[in-house]
Amino acid sequence: MPAAWRSCGPADGSRSQVQARQNRRAQAWGTGLGPAGANRAGRGGGALRKARRQQQLVSKRLLREDSLVNGDGQAGVEIASEPLSEQEILQLLRDVQRGTEERKKLLSRLRQGLQHKECQQKFVRLEGSMRVLIGLFTSSLANVQMEAARCLHELSHSSDPSVAEACLPATSYLLTYLSGHSVEFTELCLYTLGNLAVESDAVRKQLLPQGIIPALTSCIQSPHMAVLEGLGYVLSQLLQAREAPTKIIPLVLDSVLPQHMLRLVSSNLELGMGVAVEFAWCLHYIVCSHVNNALLISQGIVSTLVLLLLELASMISKAATEGLELLICPVLRCLSNLLAEDETEVCKVQIQDERLLVALFLFMQYFLQQHPFLVQECLWLLNNLTADEPIFCSAVLTLDLLPALLQLLSCSRMVTLLALTVLCNIAEKGPAYCHQLHQKAVLPSLLSTLALSDAQVVGQSLELLHLLFLQLPEAVDDFLRQAGLQALEQHQDNPQLQERVRALSETYLQPAAASLISCADASAAVLTSS
Repeated sequence: MPAAWRSCGPADGSRSQVQARQNRRAQAWGTGLGPAGANRAGRGGGALRKARRQQQLVSKRLLREDSLVNGDGQAGVEIASEPLSEQEILQLLRDVQRGTEERKKLLSRLRQGLQHKECQQKFVRLEGSMRVLIGLFTSSLANVQMEAARCLHELSHSSDPSVAEACLPATSYLLTYLSGHSVEFTELCLYTLGNLAVESDAVRKQLLPQGIIPALTSCIQSPHMAVLEGLGYVLSQLLQAREAPTKIIPLVLDSVLPQHMLRLVSSNLELGMGVAVEFAWCLHYIVCSHVNNALLISQGIVSTLVLLLLELASMISKAATEGLELLICPVLRCLSNLLAEDETEVCKVQIQDERLLVALFLFMQYFLQQHPFLVQECLWLLNNLTADEPIFCSAVLTLDLLPALLQLLSCSRMVTLLALTVLCNIAEKGPAYCHQLHQKAVLPSLLSTLALSDAQVVGQSLELLHLLFLQLPEAVDDFLRQAGLQALEQHQDNPQLQERVRALSETYLQPAAASLISCADASAAVLTSS
Protein backbone atom coordinates (compact mmCIF):
# COMPACT_ATOMS: atom_id res chain seq x y z
CA MET A 1 0.00 0.00 0.00
CA PRO A 2 1.41 3.38 -0.96
CA ALA A 3 2.72 5.34 1.96
CA ALA A 4 2.83 9.08 2.21
CA TRP A 5 5.79 10.81 0.68
CA ARG A 6 7.56 14.06 1.12
CA SER A 7 9.81 16.08 -1.12
CA CYS A 8 12.52 18.64 -0.89
CA GLY A 9 12.12 22.09 -2.43
CA PRO A 10 14.50 23.95 -4.76
CA ALA A 11 18.06 23.92 -3.56
CA ASP A 12 19.79 25.86 -6.30
CA GLY A 13 20.93 29.41 -5.83
CA SER A 14 19.01 30.80 -8.78
CA ARG A 15 15.71 29.48 -7.43
CA SER A 16 15.00 27.99 -10.86
CA GLN A 17 12.84 24.98 -11.63
CA VAL A 18 14.25 21.75 -10.28
CA GLN A 19 13.19 18.14 -10.18
CA ALA A 20 11.80 17.02 -6.86
CA ARG A 21 13.59 14.57 -4.67
CA GLN A 22 10.70 12.25 -3.98
CA ASN A 23 11.46 10.63 -0.68
CA ARG A 24 8.88 7.86 -0.98
CA ARG A 25 8.66 4.80 1.13
CA ALA A 26 5.88 3.58 -1.13
CA GLN A 27 5.36 0.24 -2.76
CA ALA A 28 3.00 0.23 -5.70
CA TRP A 29 0.36 -2.38 -5.13
CA GLY A 30 0.17 -5.26 -7.56
CA THR A 31 -2.88 -4.12 -9.47
CA GLY A 32 -1.03 -1.20 -11.02
CA LEU A 33 -2.30 1.60 -8.85
CA GLY A 34 0.68 3.44 -7.44
CA PRO A 35 1.25 7.00 -6.34
CA ALA A 36 1.06 9.42 -9.21
CA GLY A 37 3.31 11.76 -7.27
CA ALA A 38 4.05 15.39 -7.98
CA ASN A 39 7.25 17.07 -9.05
CA ARG A 40 8.54 20.13 -7.28
CA ALA A 41 8.17 23.02 -9.72
CA GLY A 42 10.02 26.32 -9.54
CA ARG A 43 7.04 28.48 -10.36
CA GLY A 44 7.10 30.01 -6.93
CA GLY A 45 10.72 31.01 -7.38
CA GLY A 46 9.95 32.57 -10.75
CA ALA A 47 7.18 34.67 -9.30
CA LEU A 48 9.42 35.69 -6.45
CA ARG A 49 12.18 36.72 -8.86
CA LYS A 50 9.71 39.07 -10.49
CA ALA A 51 8.36 40.32 -7.17
CA ARG A 52 11.82 41.11 -5.83
CA ARG A 53 13.03 42.87 -9.00
CA GLN A 54 15.59 40.34 -10.11
CA GLN A 55 18.04 42.89 -11.51
CA GLN A 56 18.49 44.44 -8.09
CA LEU A 57 17.74 41.81 -5.50
CA VAL A 58 18.63 38.40 -6.85
CA SER A 59 21.59 39.02 -9.11
CA LYS A 60 23.47 42.32 -8.76
CA ARG A 61 22.37 45.45 -6.99
CA LEU A 62 23.16 49.00 -7.88
CA LEU A 63 23.19 51.83 -5.36
CA ARG A 64 23.04 55.30 -6.84
CA GLU A 65 22.75 58.32 -4.62
CA ASP A 66 21.79 61.14 -6.93
CA SER A 67 18.88 61.41 -9.32
CA LEU A 68 17.57 63.96 -11.73
CA VAL A 69 14.28 65.77 -11.26
CA ASN A 70 11.70 65.01 -13.90
CA GLY A 71 9.18 67.37 -15.38
CA ASP A 72 6.72 66.86 -12.56
CA GLY A 73 9.22 67.98 -9.96
CA GLN A 74 9.63 64.44 -8.67
CA ALA A 75 12.86 62.54 -8.27
CA GLY A 76 13.46 60.39 -11.34
CA VAL A 77 15.93 57.71 -12.30
CA GLU A 78 19.46 58.97 -12.74
CA ILE A 79 20.36 59.47 -16.40
CA ALA A 80 23.98 58.69 -17.21
CA SER A 81 26.06 61.04 -19.32
CA GLU A 82 27.35 60.05 -22.74
CA PRO A 83 30.04 57.36 -22.79
CA LEU A 84 33.55 58.68 -22.32
CA SER A 85 36.20 58.14 -24.95
CA GLU A 86 39.50 56.54 -24.00
CA GLN A 87 41.19 59.91 -24.26
CA GLU A 88 38.62 61.51 -21.96
CA ILE A 89 39.15 58.77 -19.38
CA LEU A 90 42.91 59.31 -19.52
CA GLN A 91 42.47 63.02 -19.06
CA LEU A 92 40.15 62.54 -16.10
CA LEU A 93 42.70 60.25 -14.46
CA ARG A 94 45.51 62.76 -15.02
CA ASP A 95 43.45 65.61 -13.64
CA VAL A 96 42.28 63.69 -10.60
CA GLN A 97 45.88 62.84 -9.67
CA ARG A 98 46.94 66.48 -9.60
CA GLY A 99 45.28 66.96 -6.23
CA THR A 100 43.04 69.82 -7.28
CA GLU A 101 39.95 70.79 -5.31
CA GLU A 102 37.84 69.48 -8.19
CA ARG A 103 38.72 65.83 -7.58
CA LYS A 104 35.27 64.92 -6.27
CA LYS A 105 33.63 66.53 -9.31
CA LEU A 106 36.03 64.75 -11.67
CA LEU A 107 35.35 61.40 -10.00
CA SER A 108 31.63 62.05 -10.22
CA ARG A 109 31.98 62.55 -13.98
CA LEU A 110 34.03 59.36 -14.22
CA ARG A 111 31.39 57.49 -12.23
CA GLN A 112 28.64 58.57 -14.59
CA GLY A 113 30.74 57.48 -17.53
CA LEU A 114 31.30 54.08 -15.92
CA GLN A 115 27.58 53.43 -16.11
CA HIS A 116 28.21 52.44 -19.73
CA LYS A 117 29.56 48.96 -20.45
CA GLU A 118 31.92 50.13 -23.17
CA CYS A 119 33.37 52.77 -20.85
CA GLN A 120 33.91 50.16 -18.13
CA GLN A 121 35.84 47.98 -20.56
CA LYS A 122 37.95 50.90 -21.77
CA PHE A 123 38.73 51.90 -18.20
CA VAL A 124 40.00 48.52 -17.00
CA ARG A 125 42.13 48.09 -20.15
CA LEU A 126 44.00 51.32 -19.51
CA GLU A 127 47.31 50.67 -17.79
CA GLY A 128 47.38 52.00 -14.23
CA SER A 129 43.71 52.99 -14.17
CA MET A 130 42.74 50.63 -11.35
CA ARG A 131 45.84 51.57 -9.38
CA VAL A 132 44.82 55.24 -9.52
CA LEU A 133 41.21 54.46 -8.55
CA ILE A 134 42.24 52.25 -5.62
CA GLY A 135 44.65 54.93 -4.49
CA LEU A 136 41.77 57.40 -4.35
CA PHE A 137 39.61 54.78 -2.65
CA THR A 138 42.17 54.63 0.17
CA SER A 139 42.41 58.42 0.41
CA SER A 140 42.20 60.11 3.79
CA LEU A 141 39.70 62.60 2.33
CA ALA A 142 36.24 61.20 3.05
CA ASN A 143 34.46 62.84 0.09
CA VAL A 144 37.10 61.63 -2.39
CA GLN A 145 37.08 58.16 -0.86
CA MET A 146 33.28 57.97 -1.13
CA GLU A 147 33.24 59.04 -4.77
CA ALA A 148 35.99 56.54 -5.62
CA ALA A 149 33.94 53.86 -3.86
CA ARG A 150 30.99 54.74 -6.09
CA CYS A 151 33.20 54.33 -9.16
CA LEU A 152 34.24 50.88 -7.92
CA HIS A 153 30.59 50.08 -7.29
CA GLU A 154 29.70 50.95 -10.90
CA LEU A 155 32.47 48.63 -12.09
CA SER A 156 31.25 45.86 -9.81
CA HIS A 157 27.85 46.04 -11.49
CA SER A 158 29.32 45.24 -14.91
CA SER A 159 28.04 42.16 -16.72
CA ASP A 160 31.56 41.59 -18.11
CA PRO A 161 33.47 39.13 -15.87
CA SER A 162 36.79 40.67 -16.92
CA VAL A 163 35.71 43.98 -15.35
CA ALA A 164 34.95 42.25 -12.05
CA GLU A 165 38.32 40.51 -12.09
CA ALA A 166 40.05 43.84 -12.73
CA CYS A 167 38.67 44.89 -9.34
CA LEU A 168 40.53 42.09 -7.54
CA PRO A 169 43.17 44.45 -6.07
CA ALA A 170 40.39 46.35 -4.28
CA THR A 171 38.88 43.42 -2.36
CA SER A 172 41.22 43.56 0.64
CA TYR A 173 40.46 47.27 1.10
CA LEU A 174 36.71 46.65 0.73
CA LEU A 175 36.92 44.10 3.54
CA THR A 176 38.96 46.43 5.72
CA TYR A 177 36.46 49.25 5.32
CA LEU A 178 33.54 47.11 6.52
CA SER A 179 34.43 48.44 9.94
CA GLY A 180 34.45 51.97 8.57
CA HIS A 181 33.28 55.23 10.03
CA SER A 182 30.24 55.78 7.84
CA VAL A 183 27.11 53.66 7.50
CA GLU A 184 26.67 54.78 3.89
CA PHE A 185 30.29 53.93 3.07
CA THR A 186 30.08 50.51 4.73
CA GLU A 187 26.84 49.76 2.90
CA LEU A 188 28.45 50.70 -0.42
CA CYS A 189 31.43 48.42 0.27
CA LEU A 190 29.10 45.54 1.10
CA TYR A 191 27.07 45.80 -2.08
CA THR A 192 30.24 46.17 -4.13
CA LEU A 193 31.62 42.97 -2.59
CA GLY A 194 28.33 41.20 -3.22
CA ASN A 195 28.29 42.24 -6.87
CA LEU A 196 31.88 41.11 -7.39
CA ALA A 197 31.13 37.74 -5.81
CA VAL A 198 28.11 37.00 -8.03
CA GLU A 199 29.81 35.64 -11.13
CA SER A 200 33.57 35.73 -10.57
CA ASP A 201 35.14 32.54 -9.26
CA ALA A 202 38.46 34.39 -8.98
CA VAL A 203 36.94 37.03 -6.68
CA ARG A 204 35.36 34.44 -4.39
CA LYS A 205 38.57 32.41 -4.36
CA GLN A 206 40.46 35.51 -3.20
CA LEU A 207 37.89 36.69 -0.67
CA LEU A 208 37.96 33.52 1.43
CA PRO A 209 41.66 33.60 2.40
CA GLN A 210 41.41 37.37 2.82
CA GLY A 211 38.95 36.70 5.65
CA ILE A 212 35.53 37.63 4.34
CA ILE A 213 33.73 35.31 6.78
CA PRO A 214 35.41 36.80 9.89
CA ALA A 215 34.80 40.30 8.45
CA LEU A 216 31.09 39.55 7.99
CA THR A 217 30.96 38.00 11.46
CA SER A 218 32.22 41.27 12.93
CA CYS A 219 29.98 43.38 10.71
CA ILE A 220 26.78 41.46 11.56
CA GLN A 221 26.86 42.98 15.04
CA SER A 222 26.19 46.43 13.56
CA PRO A 223 23.07 48.18 14.90
CA HIS A 224 22.33 49.73 11.50
CA MET A 225 19.63 48.07 9.39
CA ALA A 226 21.13 49.27 6.09
CA VAL A 227 24.44 47.62 6.93
CA LEU A 228 22.76 44.38 8.00
CA GLU A 229 20.70 44.20 4.80
CA GLY A 230 23.83 44.76 2.72
CA LEU A 231 25.62 42.06 4.69
CA GLY A 232 22.74 39.67 4.02
CA TYR A 233 23.09 40.40 0.32
CA VAL A 234 26.83 39.59 0.32
CA LEU A 235 26.28 36.41 2.26
CA SER A 236 23.45 35.26 0.00
CA GLN A 237 25.69 35.69 -3.05
CA LEU A 238 28.44 33.62 -1.45
CA LEU A 239 26.03 30.89 -0.35
CA GLN A 240 24.68 30.51 -3.89
CA ALA A 241 28.13 29.86 -5.37
CA ARG A 242 28.83 26.46 -6.92
CA GLU A 243 31.60 25.80 -4.43
CA ALA A 244 29.55 26.94 -1.42
CA PRO A 245 28.74 23.48 0.01
CA THR A 246 32.41 22.50 0.19
CA LYS A 247 34.28 25.77 0.72
CA ILE A 248 31.95 28.46 2.08
CA ILE A 249 29.08 26.97 4.06
CA PRO A 250 31.37 24.95 6.39
CA LEU A 251 33.15 28.19 7.30
CA VAL A 252 29.84 29.95 7.90
CA LEU A 253 28.57 27.12 10.12
CA ASP A 254 31.80 27.17 12.12
CA SER A 255 31.25 30.86 12.89
CA VAL A 256 28.59 32.63 14.94
CA LEU A 257 26.85 33.86 11.78
CA PRO A 258 24.01 31.29 11.94
CA GLN A 259 23.03 32.35 15.47
CA HIS A 260 22.94 35.98 14.39
CA MET A 261 20.95 35.09 11.26
CA LEU A 262 18.36 33.30 13.38
CA ARG A 263 18.16 36.35 15.63
CA LEU A 264 17.83 38.84 12.78
CA VAL A 265 15.36 36.85 10.69
CA SER A 266 12.61 37.56 13.21
CA SER A 267 13.60 40.85 14.84
CA ASN A 268 12.60 44.45 14.15
CA LEU A 269 10.02 43.45 11.51
CA GLU A 270 8.11 46.62 12.27
CA LEU A 271 11.10 48.64 10.98
CA GLY A 272 11.09 46.85 7.65
CA MET A 273 11.59 43.35 6.35
CA GLY A 274 14.66 43.80 4.18
CA VAL A 275 17.06 42.33 6.74
CA ALA A 276 14.79 39.40 7.59
CA VAL A 277 14.22 38.58 3.91
CA GLU A 278 17.95 38.48 3.17
CA PHE A 279 18.81 36.22 6.09
CA ALA A 280 15.81 33.97 5.47
CA TRP A 281 17.18 33.27 1.98
CA CYS A 282 20.64 32.73 3.46
CA LEU A 283 19.22 30.12 5.81
CA HIS A 284 17.39 28.53 2.88
CA TYR A 285 20.62 28.14 0.90
CA ILE A 286 22.41 26.63 3.91
CA VAL A 287 19.59 24.18 4.58
CA CYS A 288 19.49 23.09 0.94
CA SER A 289 23.22 22.37 0.98
CA HIS A 290 22.66 19.57 3.56
CA VAL A 291 26.10 20.34 5.00
CA ASN A 292 25.08 20.22 8.66
CA ASN A 293 21.38 20.80 9.19
CA ALA A 294 21.58 18.99 12.51
CA LEU A 295 23.62 21.94 13.80
CA LEU A 296 20.97 24.44 12.67
CA ILE A 297 18.24 22.34 14.28
CA SER A 298 20.22 22.24 17.54
CA GLN A 299 20.51 26.03 17.39
CA GLY A 300 16.72 26.38 17.22
CA ILE A 301 16.04 27.07 13.55
CA VAL A 302 12.78 25.10 13.57
CA SER A 303 11.14 26.79 16.54
CA THR A 304 12.42 30.19 15.39
CA LEU A 305 10.88 29.84 11.94
CA VAL A 306 7.60 28.37 13.21
CA LEU A 307 7.16 31.28 15.61
CA LEU A 308 8.06 33.67 12.79
CA LEU A 309 5.33 32.23 10.57
CA LEU A 310 2.84 32.60 13.41
CA GLU A 311 3.87 36.23 13.84
CA LEU A 312 3.54 36.87 10.10
CA ALA A 313 0.08 35.31 10.13
CA SER A 314 -0.93 37.68 12.92
CA MET A 315 0.29 40.60 10.80
CA ILE A 316 -2.15 39.60 8.08
CA SER A 317 -5.02 40.00 10.52
CA LYS A 318 -3.74 43.51 11.22
CA ALA A 319 -3.71 44.35 7.48
CA ALA A 320 0.06 44.96 7.59
CA THR A 321 0.78 42.77 4.58
CA GLU A 322 3.04 44.72 2.25
CA GLY A 323 6.04 42.57 1.32
CA LEU A 324 5.06 39.70 3.62
CA GLU A 325 5.23 37.18 0.78
CA LEU A 326 8.92 37.98 0.27
CA LEU A 327 9.70 36.72 3.77
CA ILE A 328 7.13 33.94 4.01
CA CYS A 329 8.45 32.13 0.92
CA PRO A 330 12.04 31.35 2.07
CA VAL A 331 10.81 30.53 5.60
CA LEU A 332 8.35 27.97 4.20
CA ARG A 333 11.09 26.46 2.05
CA CYS A 334 13.47 26.15 4.98
CA LEU A 335 10.94 24.23 7.05
CA SER A 336 9.85 22.07 4.10
CA ASN A 337 13.41 21.07 3.31
CA LEU A 338 14.28 20.40 6.94
CA LEU A 339 11.31 18.03 7.13
CA ALA A 340 12.49 16.32 3.93
CA GLU A 341 15.75 15.29 5.58
CA ASP A 342 16.21 11.58 6.12
CA GLU A 343 16.69 12.04 9.86
CA THR A 344 14.16 14.58 11.09
CA GLU A 345 12.89 13.23 14.40
CA VAL A 346 14.16 16.21 16.41
CA CYS A 347 12.73 18.53 13.77
CA LYS A 348 9.32 16.85 14.00
CA VAL A 349 9.23 17.18 17.77
CA GLN A 350 10.01 20.90 17.56
CA ILE A 351 7.43 21.60 14.86
CA GLN A 352 4.35 19.97 16.39
CA ASP A 353 2.27 23.11 16.78
CA GLU A 354 -1.23 22.97 15.32
CA ARG A 355 -1.28 26.76 15.04
CA LEU A 356 1.14 26.36 12.16
CA LEU A 357 -1.59 24.69 10.10
CA VAL A 358 -3.96 27.58 10.75
CA ALA A 359 -1.24 30.00 9.64
CA LEU A 360 -0.64 28.05 6.42
CA PHE A 361 -4.32 28.07 5.49
CA LEU A 362 -4.54 31.78 6.33
CA PHE A 363 -1.61 32.45 3.97
CA MET A 364 -3.20 30.37 1.21
CA GLN A 365 -6.52 32.14 1.54
CA TYR A 366 -4.98 35.60 1.62
CA PHE A 367 -2.40 35.23 -1.16
CA LEU A 368 -4.29 32.93 -3.54
CA GLN A 369 -5.23 35.67 -6.00
CA GLN A 370 -2.28 38.05 -5.81
CA HIS A 371 0.62 35.67 -5.14
CA PRO A 372 -0.50 32.14 -6.10
CA PHE A 373 3.08 30.83 -5.99
CA LEU A 374 2.91 31.15 -2.21
CA VAL A 375 -0.01 28.71 -2.12
CA GLN A 376 2.28 26.09 -3.66
CA GLU A 377 4.93 26.76 -1.02
CA CYS A 378 2.34 26.40 1.76
CA LEU A 379 1.03 23.16 0.28
CA TRP A 380 4.53 21.77 -0.02
CA LEU A 381 5.13 22.33 3.67
CA LEU A 382 1.68 20.91 4.46
CA ASN A 383 2.57 17.87 2.36
CA ASN A 384 5.78 17.30 4.29
CA LEU A 385 4.01 17.84 7.62
CA THR A 386 1.29 15.29 6.85
CA ALA A 387 3.57 12.75 5.16
CA ASP A 388 4.37 10.83 8.34
CA GLU A 389 2.70 12.64 11.21
CA PRO A 390 -0.89 11.61 12.13
CA ILE A 391 -1.06 14.61 14.48
CA PHE A 392 -1.16 17.03 11.55
CA CYS A 393 -3.53 14.85 9.53
CA SER A 394 -5.87 14.81 12.52
CA ALA A 395 -5.50 18.57 12.95
CA VAL A 396 -6.56 19.23 9.34
CA LEU A 397 -9.78 17.39 10.14
CA THR A 398 -10.47 18.55 13.70
CA LEU A 399 -9.71 22.20 12.91
CA ASP A 400 -12.17 21.95 10.00
CA LEU A 401 -9.54 22.91 7.43
CA LEU A 402 -10.60 20.22 4.96
CA PRO A 403 -13.22 22.37 3.13
CA ALA A 404 -10.54 24.97 2.39
CA LEU A 405 -8.23 22.22 1.12
CA LEU A 406 -10.93 20.81 -1.16
CA GLN A 407 -11.54 24.27 -2.62
CA LEU A 408 -7.95 24.32 -3.84
CA LEU A 409 -8.73 21.39 -6.18
CA SER A 410 -10.23 23.90 -8.59
CA CYS A 411 -7.08 26.04 -8.77
CA SER A 412 -3.97 25.73 -10.96
CA ARG A 413 -2.55 22.37 -11.97
CA MET A 414 0.32 22.40 -9.46
CA VAL A 415 -1.89 23.58 -6.60
CA THR A 416 -4.40 20.84 -7.45
CA LEU A 417 -1.67 18.19 -7.52
CA LEU A 418 -0.25 19.25 -4.17
CA ALA A 419 -3.69 19.43 -2.56
CA LEU A 420 -4.44 15.90 -3.82
CA THR A 421 -1.14 14.69 -2.41
CA VAL A 422 -1.99 16.08 1.03
CA LEU A 423 -5.37 14.35 0.83
CA CYS A 424 -3.57 11.08 0.00
CA ASN A 425 -1.35 11.57 3.03
CA ILE A 426 -4.46 11.90 5.22
CA ALA A 427 -6.27 8.94 3.65
CA GLU A 428 -3.22 6.73 4.06
CA LYS A 429 -3.44 7.04 7.83
CA GLY A 430 -6.35 4.59 8.05
CA PRO A 431 -10.10 3.92 7.89
CA ALA A 432 -11.02 6.56 10.48
CA TYR A 433 -9.36 9.25 8.39
CA CYS A 434 -10.98 7.97 5.20
CA HIS A 435 -14.36 8.01 6.92
CA GLN A 436 -13.98 11.68 7.78
CA LEU A 437 -12.84 12.51 4.26
CA HIS A 438 -15.91 10.70 2.94
CA GLN A 439 -18.18 12.57 5.36
CA LYS A 440 -16.70 15.90 4.21
CA ALA A 441 -17.75 15.16 0.59
CA VAL A 442 -14.37 14.37 -0.91
CA LEU A 443 -15.98 12.20 -3.64
CA PRO A 444 -17.78 15.07 -5.45
CA SER A 445 -14.49 16.98 -5.50
CA LEU A 446 -12.70 13.97 -6.96
CA LEU A 447 -15.36 13.62 -9.65
CA SER A 448 -14.48 17.17 -10.68
CA THR A 449 -10.76 16.43 -10.92
CA LEU A 450 -11.51 13.23 -12.88
CA ALA A 451 -13.24 15.40 -15.47
CA LEU A 452 -9.94 17.14 -16.22
CA SER A 453 -7.63 16.14 -19.08
CA ASP A 454 -4.33 16.43 -17.18
CA ALA A 455 -2.99 12.89 -16.77
CA GLN A 456 -0.99 13.68 -13.63
CA VAL A 457 -3.94 15.29 -11.84
CA VAL A 458 -6.20 12.40 -12.81
CA GLY A 459 -3.52 9.90 -11.76
CA GLN A 460 -3.26 11.46 -8.30
CA SER A 461 -7.07 11.42 -8.07
CA LEU A 462 -7.01 7.70 -8.84
CA GLU A 463 -4.47 7.19 -6.06
CA LEU A 464 -6.78 8.89 -3.57
CA LEU A 465 -9.73 6.81 -4.79
CA HIS A 466 -7.71 3.64 -4.29
CA LEU A 467 -6.89 4.58 -0.69
CA LEU A 468 -10.54 5.40 0.03
CA PHE A 469 -11.93 2.23 -1.59
CA LEU A 470 -9.33 0.02 0.09
CA GLN A 471 -10.11 1.23 3.59
CA LEU A 472 -13.74 2.32 3.29
CA PRO A 473 -15.83 -0.09 1.16
CA GLU A 474 -19.00 2.01 1.47
CA ALA A 475 -17.22 4.76 -0.50
CA VAL A 476 -17.29 2.47 -3.55
CA ASP A 477 -21.09 2.29 -3.55
CA ASP A 478 -21.40 6.05 -3.16
CA PHE A 479 -18.94 6.59 -6.00
CA LEU A 480 -21.01 4.37 -8.29
CA ARG A 481 -24.22 6.17 -7.34
CA GLN A 482 -22.58 9.47 -8.34
CA ALA A 483 -21.74 8.17 -11.85
CA GLY A 484 -18.17 7.51 -10.90
CA LEU A 485 -17.80 4.56 -13.27
CA GLN A 486 -18.60 6.78 -16.25
CA ALA A 487 -16.07 9.35 -14.99
CA LEU A 488 -13.39 6.66 -14.98
CA GLU A 489 -14.29 5.22 -18.37
CA GLN A 490 -13.35 8.44 -20.16
CA HIS A 491 -9.71 7.74 -19.25
CA GLN A 492 -9.60 4.04 -20.11
CA ASP A 493 -7.88 4.69 -23.44
CA ASN A 494 -5.19 6.98 -22.01
CA PRO A 495 -1.88 5.03 -22.09
CA GLN A 496 -0.71 6.76 -18.90
CA LEU A 497 -3.86 5.95 -16.96
CA GLN A 498 -5.53 2.89 -18.45
CA GLU A 499 -3.74 0.37 -16.23
CA ARG A 500 -4.79 2.15 -13.05
CA VAL A 501 -8.32 2.74 -14.34
CA ARG A 502 -8.65 -0.94 -15.12
CA ALA A 503 -7.23 -1.89 -11.73
CA LEU A 504 -9.73 0.30 -9.88
CA SER A 505 -12.59 -0.95 -11.96
CA GLU A 506 -11.77 -4.64 -11.68
CA THR A 507 -10.77 -4.58 -8.01
CA TYR A 508 -13.52 -2.41 -6.58
CA LEU A 509 -16.12 -1.04 -8.97
CA GLN A 510 -17.19 -4.07 -11.00
CA PRO A 511 -17.70 -6.32 -7.95
CA ALA A 512 -19.61 -3.55 -6.21
CA ALA A 513 -21.71 -2.87 -9.28
CA ALA A 514 -22.52 -6.58 -9.61
CA SER A 515 -23.50 -6.66 -5.97
CA LEU A 516 -25.78 -3.67 -6.43
CA ILE A 517 -27.40 -5.30 -9.47
CA SER A 518 -27.93 -8.53 -7.51
CA CYS A 519 -29.51 -6.62 -4.68
CA ALA A 520 -31.75 -4.76 -7.13
CA ASP A 521 -32.79 -8.02 -8.84
CA ALA A 522 -33.54 -9.64 -5.48
CA SER A 523 -35.65 -6.67 -4.44
CA ALA A 524 -37.53 -6.79 -7.75
CA ALA A 525 -38.16 -10.53 -7.31
CA VAL A 526 -39.57 -9.98 -3.85
CA LEU A 527 -41.90 -7.27 -5.15
CA THR A 528 -43.06 -9.49 -8.02
CA SER A 529 -43.80 -12.45 -5.79
CA SER A 530 -45.77 -10.29 -3.44
